[in-house]
Amino acid sequence: MILALRQFLLKHPRLTSFLDRVLRPVEHIVKVPLFDCHMCGQCVLHSTGMVCPMACPKNLRNGPCGGVRLNNHCEVKPEMQCVWVRAYTGSKRFWWAHEFHDLRPPVDWSIQGSASWVNVLTGRDQIKSGCAVERKSALDVVTKHAN
Repeated sequence: MILALRQFLLKHPRLTSFLDRVLRPVEHIVKVPLFDCHMCGQCVLHSTGMVCPMACPKNLRNGPCGGVRLNNHCEVKPEMQCVWVRAYTGSKRFWWAHEFHDLRPPVDWSIQGSASWVNVLTGRDQIKSGCAVERKSALDVVTKHAN
C-alpha cells in the first residue's frame, strides 16, 4: 500500500507540493514545541527516544561526540544536557528501543524545512550515504571492530 501511494505521489508532483504546503505548518505546530524539532525534513524522532538529534550543536545524527561531559552535558553548550544522553534515556521507554542503534542517513539539507511526513511517503527522506557497505545498526560496526 505504501509503495503504491509513493508511486502515485511521485507521479503527481503538484499534489505532493500541495501536501507539503498543507502539512508543513501542522508538523511545525506539533513537533517544534513538543520535541524541539528543527524541521530537517528527515524525521528520526521515533528512533531517538522522541528527542530531535538536530538539537545537537554539532548536528550529530548517529550518537554523541567524544565531548560529553561527566555530568552528561554538552561540550559546546555546557548548560544543555547532551541530546544523545536524553535520546538514549527516552528510547528505553518504547517497545521499539532497539531502533536507537539504527544508523541514520546523513542530513539532506536541500529538504530542510519541508514536511517530513510527505518525505516519508515519497521516500525522499531515504538518502543514502554512498558508502560501499551499508550497515543497519551501529552495533554491527562495534561488534565487527571489537573482535
